[in-house]
Amino acid sequence: MTTSKEDPVSIKIEALRKRMTEVALEKGFSSEETVKISQELDAVLNQIEHKANK
Repeated sequence: MTTSKEDPVSIKIEALRKRMTEVALEKGFSSEETVKISQELDAVLNQIEHKANK
């Protein structure tokens, strides 16, 4: 699946990745906040995968 960098979902994914990395470097990779952001990112990616497989 190809997405445009202007696509709102792509923008959300990149924002979550950036935030997750920042939080992980500041608070640790297993911090509650890092894990929460990671789970949110996983949910978005899973939704995309699910739509692509329909």
